[in-house]
Amino acid sequence: MAAPLVSAARCAYSLIATDLDGTLLRGDDTFSDRSLHALARVADAGARHLVVTGRPAPRVRPLLENLRSRGLAVCGQGAQLYDAGADRLLWSVTLDRELAGTALEKIEAEVGQVYAAVDQDGVDGLTLIEPGYRMPHPTLPALRVGSREDLWCEPISKVLLRHPTLSDDELAATARSVVGSLATVTMSGPGTVELQPCGITKATGLALAAEHLGLRPQDTIAFGDMPNDIPMFDWAAHGVAMANAHPELRAVADEVTTSNEDDGVAVVLERLFP
Repeated sequence: MAAPLVSAARCAYSLIATDLDGTLLRGDDTFSDRSLHALARVADAGARHLVVTGRPAPRVRPLLENLRSRGLAVCGQGAQLYDAGADRLLWSVTLDRELAGTALEKIEAEVGQVYAAVDQDGVDGLTLIEPGYRMPHPTLPALRVGSREDLWCEPISKVLLRHPTLSDDELAATARSVVGSLATVTMSGPGTVELQPCGITKATGLALAAEHLGLRPQDTIAFGDMPNDIPMFDWAAHGVAMANAHPELRAVADEVTTSNEDDGVAVVLERLFP
């Protein structure tokens, strides 16, 4: 990845791609005034800000309203391209529910019982959680169902997994070793190991959104904090990891900024958009 050439007259980047949780969002699910002001600078300079998140579109909609964004957002780990202005999905890919069930069986054959949740497809899709599953973000709405079979009642964009004793890294590594082409395995936050459609990553969603906007990888700087952001960093010209980022992401980042609680995204944007 090339380092940016920054001038006071024009920033080298016209597309700013940011993750939400652990990156642009603070731990209380709010945006700091400093971050909002920095994003206003981006807009004033004629650049575009694009949210690229693992959250599904229904969980992103209120956050985009807080950002006063009426444009595009990449949701569901790249499985959804959401148009906030029209409140509709321009593009979505669902995870085959039979394949998802098979993948879960393979994982449980290796590590014992896991607890699962799903994000349903669509702008009004629900998050369903089976008995025993605990949401990693208590502020996110979810509907508890009676059994695992109830998770498959509607098309889904992804499956979320938790194990009672294994760490996220251990669960993700085992899942990758046994799932194969049934699904893509990602780790997007504490207590958040996920299965999504095979081949779908934040990079595929970001590339599609950039194409819609007429922008290219070399126009893009990306911010993130977890291993699911690695494909996005590989695609973009410059990748910025937060100080609180997972070691795997820090290892491939072009630079490391301060933490999400210390306005790490704003720190970089203020430098790029003086």
